[in-house]
Amino acid sequence: MTTVEPLGAVRERVLSSLRQEIIAGRLLPGDRLVERELAERFGVSRVPVREAIRALVTEGFVLFETPRRTVVRRLTRTDVVELFELREALEVYATGLAAQRATRADLAGLDELLDRAADATAADDAEAITDINTRFHDRILAMAGNGLLISVMEPVDGRLRWLTRRNEEWPQLLAEHRELYAAIASGDREQARAHALAHVRANYRSTVRHLFGDTDSPVLTGADPEGSDRLEGDV
Repeated sequence: MTTVEPLGAVRERVLSSLRQEIIAGRLLPGDRLVERELAERFGVSRVPVREAIRALVTEGFVLFETPRRTVVRRLTRTDVVELFELREALEVYATGLAAQRATRADLAGLDELLDRAADATAADDAEAITDINTRFHDRILAMAGNGLLISVMEPVDGRLRWLTRRNEEWPQLLAEHRELYAAIASGDREQARAHALAHVRANYRSTVRHLFGDTDSPVLTGADPEGSDRLEGDV
């Protein structure tokens, strides 16, 4: 007896695949998404493909240029600044909580991810690096022990992964993550927040250079970790 895959499951499979293709750079900004072609490629009807595309629009990955033309979104400076503003405000706070609440098991898990990131960096495996780095930040968020914080970050998690993939200064990212781990392991909340702030801003400057080809990285002049968490930057 043939098992029929539920429509919702088909939609999620197509959505997950397309999202990952965009994040990994197999679908590039400006590439067109054609329902008929995607339905044939995935071996499904056009309905789940249409629903998956609408979900990607909501998530900020694609946009409708016209009613009949859907393309992968081109990130603007404003998009990047807004995402990093949110990342700075929430990740810095979460890292401070993680330093206070981390258990030995939590720290062991982060350390293991760093070992895997080092192997992936040595192999220059961009997709593995992106996945591991995402898991590293997700683990810190979980260590913060604040469910509301996680729910706020979830809708933009995919776009943050997309940005991380655009930054290919992998050895530098690994070094920053090791410093961040040490700060969290110290149990010093303010030290952890300061390292998180420095990491987010360094990642912002690298991302802007890679996306827009700037020879001079924008200088961010937001408040320190003990003050307002708002990041400022030219757009």
